Amino acid sequence: MRKIAVFLITVLSAGVNIQAQQFHGGITAGISASQVAGDQLSGYDKAGLFFGGFVNLDLSERSAMQMELTYYQKGSRANPDSTNNYKQYKFRANYIEFPVLYQFKAGKFRVFAGPSLGFLMGQYEESDYQRLDIADGYNRPAAVTFQFNLGIGFYLSEKLGAEFRTNNSLLNIRSRNATGDVWRFWTYGQFHDSLVISLFYRFR
Repeated sequence: MRKIAVFLITVLSAGVNIQAQQFHGGITAGISASQVAGDQLSGYDKAGLFFGGFVNLDLSERSAMQMELTYYQKGSRANPDSTNNYKQYKFRANYIEFPVLYQFKAGKFRVFAGPSLGFLMGQYEESDYQRLDIADGYNRPAAVTFQFNLGIGFYLSEKLGAEFRTNNSLLNIRSRNATGDVWRFWTYGQFHDSLVISLFYRFR
């Protein structure tokens, strides 16, 4: 976690240094709610952290491009209760993601969309309080993932704003060849789906 924080700060500092070249730099942080399509569970029950930095270039009065570097916690969770026969499950996957977003601006509001490339930094998985990710033959999530982001943001002040976004896997994170696997686009398996509420601060 400490190495990730140092890496994000280094890239963020680079973004600040190129502000003189008409780029805008900033930071963002928030919380995520995630699920895994294909794990036979349902609901955005896994909470996580979302934070990072961005650089933004205005293309015109109405449009901009933004590149981000974010730390993103995703996964799935089931707390034992009578509705699931008291089954317990937890899956946590930590990623560094690189989104490239196109923004359309209208007054204080903006809508944005674009792909992101994710790199798995670590995972933890357990079922009925038994560790799965340390067992022989563990089906590890894919080291590299590809997602699509869609969201809306608005400025609360000149530099401070809030955002809501969705982040959905385009390629499977793993295939179990099990009953719960789902088909999405051109692959079959399990997929991350997450929602994020965040604040962002633009340096200038």
